[in-house]
Amino acid sequence: MPPSKVSAALARARLGVTSIVFFTVAAAAPETVVGGGAVSGFAVSGVTGIPLGYLAIALVLGLFAIGYVTMSQHVENAGAFYAYVAKGLGRVTGTAAGGVALVSYLMILASLAGGFGVGASDFVRQVSGVSVPWWLLAAVGLAVIALLGVLRVDVNGRVLGVLLLAEVAIILIFDATFVSAPSEAGVVLDTLNPAQLITSAAGVILVIAFTGFIGFENSTVLAEEAKSPRTVIYATYISLVVIGGLYSLSTWAMTVATGPGNIVSQAGTHSTELLFVLAGERLPGAVVTIGSALYVTSLFAATLSFHHVCARYFFALGREGVGLRWWGTTSSRTSAPAAGSVTTTAIAVVMVALVAITGLDPITYLFFWGASLGALGVLTLVLLTSVAVVGYFIRERDHGHGRWRTTVAPALAALLLAVVLFLTVASFGTVLGVDDGDSAAWILPLGFLVVLVLGAIWGAVLKRARPQAYARIGMGARATTVQMDKEPTDVH
Repeated sequence: MPPSKVSAALARARLGVTSIVFFTVAAAAPETVVGGGAVSGFAVSGVTGIPLGYLAIALVLGLFAIGYVTMSQHVENAGAFYAYVAKGLGRVTGTAAGGVALVSYLMILASLAGGFGVGASDFVRQVSGVSVPWWLLAAVGLAVIALLGVLRVDVNGRVLGVLLLAEVAIILIFDATFVSAPSEAGVVLDTLNPAQLITSAAGVILVIAFTGFIGFENSTVLAEEAKSPRTVIYATYISLVVIGGLYSLSTWAMTVATGPGNIVSQAGTHSTELLFVLAGERLPGAVVTIGSALYVTSLFAATLSFHHVCARYFFALGREGVGLRWWGTTSSRTSAPAAGSVTTTAIAVVMVALVAITGLDPITYLFFWGASLGALGVLTLVLLTSVAVVGYFIRERDHGHGRWRTTVAPALAALLLAVVLFLTVASFGTVLGVDDGDSAAWILPLGFLVVLVLGAIWGAVLKRARPQAYARIGMGARATTVQMDKEPTDVH
């Protein structure tokens, strides 16, 4: 690893709109979501309205993004949710949000690493007949990502760009094939019927759909390294349009290929192979093999993108003294958050190893459960951030923005997100594929409440015992301007 230094800031002006879109959409992992997450969602939940769910969540998050990107022009911090909540709802609440963000993103990262290991193992067996343990390939993937994690961020952006463009191209080829050669039911729109959102299945549909969007919010994590504040704004909206449109189109196309009434049973039979089984019935084998390879690279790209997010959250918390000061260490050659990157890799390796050692099914308990639980944490953060945007602009009156962007849109988004969160928690057992009375259905969501409480307690401890660190919460690159002997003037 390159020599390191403690730094107040990451590399400046290295990422343009295209690079940030590559990071955010790659984090969302289009082929992984369509061929893995959505198919698993059909099979585990038994609902067919997932294509509609992607459209609905895209609209809700589009409303959320109005206030989110407006605030990004005033708060520039690699620990985006953590900093926004601290600025809008107070430092104690911000510290709690930082804990939830780290736990959520680390769970998503580990789930993607596990999914990559399984996908790579299946692909190797498919093309060579050799069986390689999934955990070994997951470890190889994490090792490569660890090396990339300390390189220049724009180099990583180019890697993600190549992988992303290839997987989007193959998805669109599959979509066109499915629609041009539908099942006996023909090209029908049953799975896009809005009536499904007023049924008992609404919560399941929305949480599965929301899981697919995890990563779109990462544009603001890269704000310190963006060329300008407007870069983040454009990248966020472009990412939402691409993700929402592609997911809805592609999952609908799969239901056209199977028939709306058969998608659940087919997903249960073929699991994450369904996308390629359907393609294999309509396309040459070489094309399907390329698609399978790109499914694996999709998982790799998503894992790499979330590695960067986790590393930057560690960096932000370390720089401001909320976490270990060592986390604020950057590479002297690339200005990458080196210590955060190493910490992220170590935790991901431990999580993957635990699943491997215990013999748990990595697809169910690591890939699907991990991603679903991480999505619940991010959904909580998105809701808190919507409220924080309103709180921030109420206090900061000289901001130059209209009420629609600073109050009305984020308040409406908060209301809708609260409904989605309620429905998600109420139906979390169904999301996990267990009975609602199963202990996992309430213990796992309750875990985030515990993290919130512990984070708030830590914030209160900092306020009393380490006021210098408390004063730096949410300040970003300006954190080091707070003198070590200075008491915080704002104890909000």
